[in-house]
Amino acid sequence: MIELSTLDWLVLAGFFVLLLAVVVVSMRQKEEDTTDYFLAGRNASWLVIGASIFASNIGSEHLVGLSGAGAQSGMALAHWEMQSWIILLLGWVFVPFYWSSKVYTMPEFLERRYNSKSRTFLSVISLISYVLTKVAVTVYAGGIAFKTILGIESIWGIDFFWISAIALVVITGIYTVLGGMKAIMWTSVLQTPVLIIGSVVILVVGLDKVGGWSEVERINDMNMHLIRSASDTEFPWPGIVFGSFIIGFWYWCTDQYIVQRVLSAKGIKEARRGTMFAGYLKLLPIFIFLVPGMIAYALKVKGIISYDSADQAFPTLVAELLPSGVKGIVIGGLVAALMSSLASLFNSSATLFTIDFYKKFKPESSEKHLLKVGRLATVAIVILGLLWIPIMSLIADVLYEYLQSVQSLIAPGIAAVFLLGICSKRFTPDAGFIGLVSGFVLGMIRLVLLPFKDAISGTPLAWITDMNWLYYCILLFVVVVVIMIVVSFFTKPASEEQLKGLTFSSIGKDTLKEVAAGLDKWDYIHTAGIIGITAFIYYRFW
Repeated sequence: MIELSTLDWLVLAGFFVLLLAVVVVSMRQKEEDTTDYFLAGRNASWLVIGASIFASNIGSEHLVGLSGAGAQSGMALAHWEMQSWIILLLGWVFVPFYWSSKVYTMPEFLERRYNSKSRTFLSVISLISYVLTKVAVTVYAGGIAFKTILGIESIWGIDFFWISAIALVVITGIYTVLGGMKAIMWTSVLQTPVLIIGSVVILVVGLDKVGGWSEVERINDMNMHLIRSASDTEFPWPGIVFGSFIIGFWYWCTDQYIVQRVLSAKGIKEARRGTMFAGYLKLLPIFIFLVPGMIAYALKVKGIISYDSADQAFPTLVAELLPSGVKGIVIGGLVAALMSSLASLFNSSATLFTIDFYKKFKPESSEKHLLKVGRLATVAIVILGLLWIPIMSLIADVLYEYLQSVQSLIAPGIAAVFLLGICSKRFTPDAGFIGLVSGFVLGMIRLVLLPFKDAISGTPLAWITDMNWLYYCILLFVVVVVIMIVVSFFTKPASEEQLKGLTFSSIGKDTLKEVAAGLDKWDYIHTAGIIGITAFIYYRFW
């Protein structure tokens, strides 16, 4: 339990006052249409885009879960926090296609590249996964985190988990509905430094208490290595190298949740530079979330602190190491992470519903009517998130156990369809749709069988659940690619007119001119810097 002083409460109050001020200012900039509400009027700068990408990505699974992973397995999960170079792919390679096509959603882009069936199917997958996993997991983890950190069991006979979870959803839902993407983007600018400052303080104080970095390395020993044996049951290096790329490519380059931020840019130049800023920020979680977990483990071994489970590493560090006032900053950072993730999820889900379902079936709807539908869709998703919490609390252990494998089962099919579709115009509309469906179905077969792993042991189906989850992810990607190649041989390709501007060979001259006009030496310097830092980290912790 954390004893909060008057100064801590004042710091937290100050954070919420600033947050409220940003939301009010965003609300005063009235949305005239769906472009304003969902994409902030396509007028966001690189600073806002980069901060929003980072803040949207960081949630309670980083502050609590990633620190816990550091305490338990060391650097093993750092690969997922070293994907800045994949964010650069978004800025350098995919932004010109996405931004110049003026789409609102990733399913809309698939419709232009393939067909309407692909758009509808991806929308369904995305909405279900957002409501039942991302929203529910973030809310559940937030409720657990606040209950653990504050040490409050109940208020007025009500479990504090429910109070904190519902308050988190309602507050975030209100400013998402009222302020739209502008409120989300600008609150991210406020939340990102609060999050970073609070976590850096824990890192510095923790290193001082443990006796320096050499002690962290000595005590964590073999857990300091990024690359594990190919026979490692959880993180074999071939699986890490290729599997993490597939999952990372899906998340950073094709998921509406992230890509919606670059679609809000003033232009290709701002979008690209926003991904560079996000690339620098994305390198921080290793040091401000994962390393503190390793510090906590070292402190526990030395008998300085004590905790029962790895996930308690972060709250224990906050409770026992930080001085008055700083605790308020750190808790404010946790609140910031949770609210940014939820707000982004709410808005992305509302965008998918409004643009890919409602507008598609009622194309005559006015912009003002679509704006109203977007707000109502956001409210509906907030309510669905709340209604799912009771179920989530019953199956949380199972869901957390399979959360990483769920992503590894969703990602391959979507990644293959986007990657091949942009690389070559030879892949047909039918190939895109069949690849999307087959990837999802084959992934769900494993997901359905996983809970029955023991029951099917020794049967012909056992290999599906026995295979390492990263190896299965790679296999799934390869199978979808093969399916798309075969189907493309026997089906009719899209017309040249349909493909205009959607593949490397058909991208327009105007788009290329805009890309070239926005380039200068700093684009190359920052790109090289991010790749260089990533390479150094791999070299240092090999």
